[in-house]
Amino acid sequence: MKLKLKNVFLVYFLVSIAGLLYALVQLGQPCDCLPALRAAAEQLRQKDLRISQLQADLHRPPAVPAQPPEPEVLPTIYVITPTYARLVQKAELVRLSQTLSLVPRLHWLLVEDAEGPTPLVSGMLAASGLLFTHLAVLTPKAQQLREGEPGWMRPRGVEQRNGALAWLRGQGGAVGGEKDPPSPGSPGVVYFADDDNTYSRALFEEMRWTRGVSVWPVGLVGGLRFEGPRVQDGRVVGFHTAWEPTRPFPVDMAGFAVALPLLLAKPDARFDAAAPRGHLESSLLSRLVDPKDLEPRAANCTRVLVWHTRTEKPKMKQEEQLQRQGRGSDPAVEV
Repeated sequence: MKLKLKNVFLVYFLVSIAGLLYALVQLGQPCDCLPALRAAAEQLRQKDLRISQLQADLHRPPAVPAQPPEPEVLPTIYVITPTYARLVQKAELVRLSQTLSLVPRLHWLLVEDAEGPTPLVSGMLAASGLLFTHLAVLTPKAQQLREGEPGWMRPRGVEQRNGALAWLRGQGGAVGGEKDPPSPGSPGVVYFADDDNTYSRALFEEMRWTRGVSVWPVGLVGGLRFEGPRVQDGRVVGFHTAWEPTRPFPVDMAGFAVALPLLLAKPDARFDAAAPRGHLESSLLSRLVDPKDLEPRAANCTRVLVWHTRTEKPKMKQEEQLQRQGRGSDPAVEV
């Protein structure tokens, strides 16, 4: 056993001496490790550079989120509103103007049924903050409602709407506001908004990108909860209406919009004051588009975004009594 340990020690000693001699010999030889050192240094430099980049990213402010289109690049919505003098006129117009003020890129064409502009309407428009054009077109006496006639007996607002169309085509003069009509080729859409309806702001964005004639349902009209197009596979295939469904376009005035270029390209398209009852909308639309080419909006005409409402006619019995007593309300106070 002792002999074996001595042999192992001897072998270990000889191997150690051989390794030491080899190392001493190598000390005198040139070293080829420089490329490896350079590679290691380059790796360290790349790591330092990456750390610097990450630190810079941490201190950089966050990216600005994508912004919606600026109003200047949106097609203009031309809202045509006929109006006439009555006790609730200013109340109706103020309500409508405040809805319109929420819509970007909108131009209001307000057309009075009068010989000229009235102070009430001129003042309201000036205070509205809206881009507007003020027009005045008097309804011919033969078309005016006679005493005791129901409102549906004669179409109202015909000459006023046609006057606004003439202005858009460069044929009518404004009495206030923006005097110059849009230049040919301007992108835009035209909508006929009566002053006694109720409008959702969302409706105007639905119509903004109209290519020809766009349509949607109207609430509380025609004795129904709503009237409007019936849509199948993205196309208008009929109309939900109760009164005279065979009309070419059984739609309400508030239920469609027309692309401005289409109106300008069809100079003969206008409303016909002699059209049969309920055919006023058809008298215009028949000159513009086929029913099959109507563009359904408002989730394929399943959302109601406009309502055919009317302000109740105020009862003035007390006012009349005070007037007989010479104590009526001050007429200088505009209502």
